[in-house]
Amino acid sequence: MRIGVIADTHLSDRVEKLPDRLIQGLQGVELILHAGDWVSPRTIELVEQIAPCESVAGNNDGMDIIERFGRKKLLTIEGYTIGLIHGDGFRKTTEERSREAFLEEKPDIVVFGHSHIPFSQIMDGVLMFNPGSPTDKRRQPRYSYGIIELLDGIDARLYYYDDKS
Repeated sequence: MRIGVIADTHLSDRVEKLPDRLIQGLQGVELILHAGDWVSPRTIELVEQIAPCESVAGNNDGMDIIERFGRKKLLTIEGYTIGLIHGDGFRKTTEERSREAFLEEKPDIVVFGHSHIPFSQIMDGVLMFNPGSPTDKRRQPRYSYGIIELLDGIDARLYYYDDKS
């Protein structure tokens, strides 16, 4: 299964489209995971035009998004367990908070966001994966998203682009 991974879109209700490079990169995915901070339900509509979406809410999402998605999820996809969380909080790093949120469940992958910093690393046998942001790079040099392929193992890759139009 080919899964698109995004987070921290931070787009307003006035957004008309997602970045072209993101739309192109997500073509052919069967599912999209969004790790929170949509900000606007309009963005959800745009993402769901590409593929079905599983998500959690982030610290910048309103009650409508929180009620729809919740703040933490554990998914089983193609026999792999994936923890999905935004990763906001206090103390520790975003990676540490996200990993510790699923210590009992012991998933194969934890997808998180919040920092806007792309991250892909195996920690204690768990793939910790943050796609960065496709629309709000903050201090990062480029916009980013991820693709996870679940076939005979886990293949997770980060993709980058410079222009968000």
